[in-house]
Amino acid sequence: MNRRRTGLMPRALLLGLMVYLLLPLLATGLYAFAEDWQNTLLPRSWTLQWFAEMFRDLRFLEALWTSLYLCLISVGLSLAVMLPAVFVITVYFPRWENFMKSLVVLPYAVPGVVAAVGLIRTYSSGPLDIAGTAYLLIGAYFVVILPYMYQGIRSSLLTVSAAELLNAAELLGARRRTALLNVILPNIWPGIIVSSLLSFSVLFGEFVLTNMLVGGHIQTIQVYLYKRVGESGHLASAIAISYFVLILLVSLVLMKLGGRMGRGGHHE
Repeated sequence: MNRRRTGLMPRALLLGLMVYLLLPLLATGLYAFAEDWQNTLLPRSWTLQWFAEMFRDLRFLEALWTSLYLCLISVGLSLAVMLPAVFVITVYFPRWENFMKSLVVLPYAVPGVVAAVGLIRTYSSGPLDIAGTAYLLIGAYFVVILPYMYQGIRSSLLTVSAAELLNAAELLGARRRTALLNVILPNIWPGIIVSSLLSFSVLFGEFVLTNMLVGGHIQTIQVYLYKRVGESGHLASAIAISYFVLILLVSLVLMKLGGRMGRGGHHE
């Protein structure tokens, strides 16, 4: 009996946490489809008007595309730099790991507002006058997701014992490049997908840094949502729900892709 009660406590806590997290999302979803909702528990009538208005607005489509390509470029750039760097440090120079850890946690220590002000002051004059441009935002995004990319890739390499796996492949006659591409990479691919997905989600939801750096020059989906909140709560709710559904779809696709590639690597 005591064991059953002990088992029920974590479940009840988890259920309460899920309700706490999903209730605001549910209320936002109801408001996005509501035509008239005042002084009642549920909306009196339903409509797709707000979604239709949202998709008719070219500013929304442009902002969505801008956010997508800026986030994808930033994640791709971070992956191209961090994957070889973390691999070399983890496999060949493990004594540098403490220094690398200290370096990549710096974005946690610097608030977004402080980072934005520093970047604007540094890159608003001189030969590197890129304030208000996509280049500055991509550079800032690259720094923001450093901890996520580093920790995810490093954990994957340590989980598969990359150094031992690489040595075993070389003892069997594989070249180092072949071993890296055909042995190490397929085994750590699920971890890379998860790190990339987490980084993309963080960037796609970043507002403070984005608004301060390029809010007056480039309209991303975050800036667009912020501007439309004051115009219509229904429309803002529709944008937020579409925003959530897009992130969910991207997450599902990447996780399925990572699972397939991971199974393919283990099968080999």
